[in-house]
Amino acid sequence: MRKIIVLAAVVMLLSFSCSPHFHLDFLGQEKMQEVVLIDSPAKEKVLIIDISGFLSSTFDPGILGREGDVLSRVFSRLQRASSDDLVKGVIIRLDTPGGEVTASDILFHEILRYKKRSGRPVIALMMGIAASGGYYVASACDHIIAHPSTITGSIGVISIFPNVEDLFAKIGIKVNVIKSGTMKDSGSSFRDLSDEERSLFQDMVDEFYLKFLEAVLQGRGESLSMEELKEIADGRVYTAQQALEKKLVDEIGYFRNAYDKTLASAGIASAKVIAYTYYPKTTTNIYASTLQPSPLDEDEGLEILARSLKSGFYYLWLPQTLQ
Repeated sequence: MRKIIVLAAVVMLLSFSCSPHFHLDFLGQEKMQEVVLIDSPAKEKVLIIDISGFLSSTFDPGILGREGDVLSRVFSRLQRASSDDLVKGVIIRLDTPGGEVTASDILFHEILRYKKRSGRPVIALMMGIAASGGYYVASACDHIIAHPSTITGSIGVISIFPNVEDLFAKIGIKVNVIKSGTMKDSGSSFRDLSDEERSLFQDMVDEFYLKFLEAVLQGRGESLSMEELKEIADGRVYTAQQALEKKLVDEIGYFRNAYDKTLASAGIASAKVIAYTYYPKTTTNIYASTLQPSPLDEDEGLEILARSLKSGFYYLWLPQTLQ
């Protein structure tokens, strides 16, 4: 018992240190490994990559996490797939309400870059939620399949600027600001937005919104015109059937549909289904939780989300995030 207490104390001290090299890895390995989720006599492979949760470049998994933010996870897997000639296609499995504008855009462009340099198909498979930034990312794929119960859409931008002025007044805190120009503290949490600031941020939201529309048209241009897209891109979410009718997805189906579409697009008859993971002992089949598990419990996840959801601009379905 004494040894356990000492070990716990050491872990707590190290968790507050600045060293980026320390981590505990009870379930996994030091190197990302390839695991076979569905076997086949064929040598060819189809890779699954999960994109789930809040899309952010600032996610910190803590000392118990082996992997970093979603950008590094996806990037490392696409890089490894590029160097393996037996990987003939990729299935991007999405279960996310979206997230930061920049994180969503980087994922979109990394998928496009992978397709360009490899010439291999990438198929999007939407799970429970693939909204806003999740749909933005799916638009980079060659074919989008939604589960029958998927919620998607929410095409748009939301800007969040919390205001704690009244709270601070109640507890006797006053913030003094000295600035070089009238707009230097635009979006401050310590006061209301001025009309000029609201106009400024609305212009920025409109610019990011146009970027979203252009990204969707880049992937869906053969199915949708800009006029059609603007009519349905008012921020609302859609069921899978509604999304199919509005040409936001190509098909309603399950994993097997995504697998068959990948084979057909790659021009092969069969392939193993694989994943790259640091947690091979927990990855036994395509439905074994997530392929990049996190040791965080629900409360810790909400705490990280609260830290990540700072003032700024998001491709995000906010109600799902705050449940």
